[in-house]
Order: sequence, then structure tokens, then C-alpha cells
Amino acid sequence: MGEALGQAGLRVVHIHRIGGIGGSERHLLTLLPALRSRGVEVGFVGLDNTAGAPDPFYAGLDVPFVRLACPRDLDVRLVGRVRHAVRELGADLVHTHLVHADVYGALVTHLRVVSTKHNDDPFRAGPFRFVERALARRARRIVCISESLRRFCIERVGLPAGKLDVVRYGLDTLPEPWAPNPELGLGEGARVLLCVARLTAQKGVDVAVRALPAIRSRHPEAVLVVLGEGPDRTRLAAEGVVLPGRVGDVAALYRRAEVLVHPARWEGFGIALLEAMLAGKPVVATRVSAAPEIVEDGRTGLLVPPDDPAALAGAVSALLADRDRAAALGRAGLERARAEFSVARMADETIRVYERTTN
Repeated sequence: MGEALGQAGLRVVHIHRIGGIGGSERHLLTLLPALRSRGVEVGFVGLDNTAGAPDPFYAGLDVPFVRLACPRDLDVRLVGRVRHAVRELGADLVHTHLVHADVYGALVTHLRVVSTKHNDDPFRAGPFRFVERALARRARRIVCISESLRRFCIERVGLPAGKLDVVRYGLDTLPEPWAPNPELGLGEGARVLLCVARLTAQKGVDVAVRALPAIRSRHPEAVLVVLGEGPDRTRLAAEGVVLPGRVGDVAALYRRAEVLVHPARWEGFGIALLEAMLAGKPVVATRVSAAPEIVEDGRTGLLVPPDDPAALAGAVSALLADRDRAAALGRAGLERARAEFSVARMADETIRVYERTTN
């Protein structure tokens, strides 16, 4: 499939608002070169959130791109600039990611549009669903990154089921380091619980912080290291919690950790789950959204109810108390990541979506 499109010289320009490197940005840094390796000509238009930190994303982006300042959610003056950038990159098809790109991409009216939905944020089921339904009429195909998200888009947002395809994230390796990590002050015997997440209510980091005293009562060496930035940073500070923010070598901390803790309240996919599996680490995650599609409860990790610090503490403590079981879960997770979530599979399935836009 990919070979046929490559020979046809399909030119796809992706659009996304960039303010840092989260799950959707990491997805693009992986997907775009994989598409190019299959013969698809790929470009990128970045809508830069100037209040964030977009530069590191472009440092890792290895396809032609155009950057446009996008400090506000909607700016009618930006429409013409997006159209010009898409023409400059020679697009045959536009592929948008998340709501800002969906809006601007829909206004590039002379081209086919594919839209990827990355999150089941509750606001999408509120009044904004009417905007999404209107945008969906413009898209030829809509990609959901999990089966759970597909159901959400149909049942809660009201998007047309016949337009929706599922293409799950794929990864083959952990992120490459771009700088050394700061000294975190972890003792030699520290038992690191890693959480990789934005510091917002969605990610449930507060639940992990509330679970930590019960964990430390059984395992005093336990330390919760949270990699991420966000508005909740100040209120998450507590004994045994390390908040280094964004670090240059995430892979080193995955290797140092014993367990990945992922207490999200909702989650389109949860790329940290996949990264932990690639690192051979067991996962303790909440049974919400797509997590059960990624983490096999009892085989590659443990799933607990959301907003339940006691359940989270019990599951983490059980793994800290049984290193052999934790190691077995980590090995099974690595096997599953390699078998089910490869970059090749993701790229090939994305190309098949592009083929469907001509039907």
C-alpha cells in the first residue's frame, strides 16, 4: 500500500499547534519520517504557541516545515498564512492534528483533509461538539488513536462512524537524549516511581501524590519523580515528590525507574505507557479510556480505578514488594510493545487511510 502511494508522489502536509513535546508531538516526530521512508512526500506547518516552548520540537523534526506564530486560539489573519504555507510545501492532502489545526486546515478549501483526534477531553462532548461535527463534514477521513477514542467520537461527540479509522500510536525506541539531566538528588537506594505527564487535572498526578504516603509507609525508599510542566506544579510539591520539569534524557529515567505510574482521569492513548513498556518496566495505570487497550492487566502491568489513591498505592506497593513479578510484567510489556505497537504498523495504516480519501 505504502509503495503505491510513494510511486504516485503523494504530498501530505501535517498541521499542528506546537507549544512543547507531548504525546501528539512525539507521535508526529515518529510518524513523519516513517511516512517519508515509504515514499510519501511530507511537510509540516507548525502553529507556534508562543507562550509555550516550541523550539525543541523543530530541533527534532526532519522534514520540510513552515512555522507560523499562533499566540491566540483563533486569528482570522492566520488563515491566509496557513493557506500560503500549505501551497509553499506543495500539498496534495492536508493532515490536521487537534482542534486548532482542524479549524485552520478546514479553511484550506482546495485540498482533501484528514484529521487525527488525539484525546477524549470532556470539553469535546460539550457545546464544542457542534463545531467538531461541522469540521468533520470537511474531512475525508478522521483518525482516532485508539478504539476507546473512536467510541467517544461516535457516542459523545456525534462524529460519523463511517468516516472514522483507528490508527494507534507506534514507537520502536525511547526518546533520544538532547541534553544531560539535572542532578535530582536521588539516593543510591531510592526506588523510583516515574510519572511522565503534564501537571494538569487530566493526568491525575495529584492522585499519585496522595497515594505516596501509603506507599512510603511500606517502602520508605520510594520516590515519585514527575516529568512534566503545568499549572498544578505548586500544589503537587510534597515530601518524596521530585518535580524536575522537562529533562533532556527521559530514557535514562525510564531505565532508573522501577514502575511507571500513570493515574490519568482520561487519556486518548497515553504514550508514556508505551515508552515504559519499551523500557521493560511494569505499569500501574488507571482503567480509563485507552489504557486497557495498551496495558494488559496482570500481564504487562496493573490497572486500578481512577481517583483512588488507596488502590494505586496498593498496586504500586505490591510490585515494589515482588521484584520478580515486576520484572516479568516488564518483559511481557516489552514483547507486547514490539509486537503490537511498531512504527511500521502505524505508518502503513496511516497510508491506508490516505488511500481511502480518494474513495
